[in-house]
Amino acid sequence: MEEYYDRPKDIVRRNSLVAGIRRKGIDDERVLAAISKVPRQLFMPEELHDKAYVDRAFPIGEGQTISQPYTVAYQSELLDVDPGTKVMEIGTGSAYQAAVLAEMGAEIYTIERQKKLYEKVQELAYLKRYENLHFCYGDGFLGWPDHAPYDRILITAAPPEIPFSLVNQLSMRGFMVLPVGKAGFQRMMRITRQADGVLKEEFDLFSFVPMLPGKHQ
Repeated sequence: MEEYYDRPKDIVRRNSLVAGIRRKGIDDERVLAAISKVPRQLFMPEELHDKAYVDRAFPIGEGQTISQPYTVAYQSELLDVDPGTKVMEIGTGSAYQAAVLAEMGAEIYTIERQKKLYEKVQELAYLKRYENLHFCYGDGFLGWPDHAPYDRILITAAPPEIPFSLVNQLSMRGFMVLPVGKAGFQRMMRITRQADGVLKEEFDLFSFVPMLPGKHQ
């Protein structure tokens, strides 16, 4: 496995980032520990490496972004994963969110519709350390039924409404975390599958790129 060089200043900045996320209300120590270990700069264009620990989103190409670390922490905390929790992620992007969840020990099945982004993460040597991380080039609205049911589903782009087709890929009492709404700001939600339907919970407002159907070459 190829090693990476984590500069001392990156470690200092990452610890400072984690402290800032904690001050914003994230208190799941599993999430904070994972973010403190995953080198965010490796998931960003080289020209942005010095901004890797600024708590904001940055472009990664193909009209997509690497999510703000606070947003990654927020969704990860709502997802409430333990080692072995089976998660389907819709929207691999840079694979930073997937790496954080894999660092927490979850079994991650992540789907990306942009072929160039999908191919790019295959070349990221750092990710080879996670045997619990599985990639798919596909349509997120279709999910990954071959590996269903999932304990959790995470959507990292915003559908205009809840994609109930994906709820069927959840195990009973499993839940899906996603931002819902049109362009601008969306409401973070958690949808739990129950025998008699679903339980809907609403949380804070965020801004995500839209979730789009199909695959893109």
